[in-house]
Amino acid sequence: MSLAESASVIDGAFQDIPIIDLSRATSPDENERKGLAYQIRDACMNVGFFYVKNHGIPPEYIDNILEVNKEYFKLPTEEKLKLNHKTVANFKGYTPLLDANIEPGNRGDLHEAFQIGWEELEAKAYDEKRANDGAMAGANVWPERPEGYREGMLKYYHAAVAVGKILFPLFALSLDLPERYFDDKTKNSAAIMNTLHYPPQTGPADDRIVGIGAHTDFECFTILWQQPGIQALQVLNSEKQWIKAPPIDGTLVINLGDQFARWTNDIFKSTVHRAVNRNGVDRYSIPLFFGTDYDVNIEVRSCSLSECSTIEIVEQPISSCVSADRPARYGPVSAGEYVNQRLKEMYY
Repeated sequence: MSLAESASVIDGAFQDIPIIDLSRATSPDENERKGLAYQIRDACMNVGFFYVKNHGIPPEYIDNILEVNKEYFKLPTEEKLKLNHKTVANFKGYTPLLDANIEPGNRGDLHEAFQIGWEELEAKAYDEKRANDGAMAGANVWPERPEGYREGMLKYYHAAVAVGKILFPLFALSLDLPERYFDDKTKNSAAIMNTLHYPPQTGPADDRIVGIGAHTDFECFTILWQQPGIQALQVLNSEKQWIKAPPIDGTLVINLGDQFARWTNDIFKSTVHRAVNRNGVDRYSIPLFFGTDYDVNIEVRSCSLSECSTIEIVEQPISSCVSADRPARYGPVSAGEYVNQRLKEMYY
């Protein structure tokens, strides 16, 4: 049965989220890599979320980024607002409480955040990896304190990017594609990271102000670290039930975003989720939104490269995701333009 045919019988009424072990992700044994890819395929088609263990991010990087962000978010609001993301290029910097509102009809998202993009740990005056960011171009900004903030952020950031680089070949195998299919599309992968602080959520359970409202993510997939012991993340299944995705020690959460859903013709699920912190304590999480190069065109079509023309980079359609009974559902859009537009909808 083809991928397109298999998708027609998926109901999405999951009750839990699978855990996948990445310890053999780069095994020299192709059969081991394919076996892992098929686990990922099952999770992507049925849930759109999965945990990964043995991901390779050093625990000390996690401890350090958590510590410096606890210090940062305790700073006076007026000091944090010096780097308000609305005054710098492309949403980098600080987002105050209730500034974002990702779910239409809500009154704001009860979290504050600090956002960065790609930057070498040893700063460069000109970084060729960011030369083609287009709609998402813009340098990072950094607070004056706490001490070590930039280093703590970037060490974790680059370790998380390395996880994303390991996952793309597995996603390719899971889609019945050559293992290196995404290599030329992810030379300078888009990777936006937020550190998020959620104060305790009070008020009635149906209040239209929650940590972050119901939404799907924008990039190909998200690599999420959650603070241990504090439940907040909830994932919506096809029965409209909110399924808890609790922190599990030693794991990250991987969830698919809209770009992969579009590219795979909705065979891979970009699943609605939210965060509600009703634990009576502050909560921290770190999502890294991982995608293709920003100038890559995300589309699924049945034409060949020789028949197609665009000013953006055009990718070979993922043929396993299209059939006569499942024609292409989306038009073309460049990765950078799509992310930029979704961020504008969230903040303005």
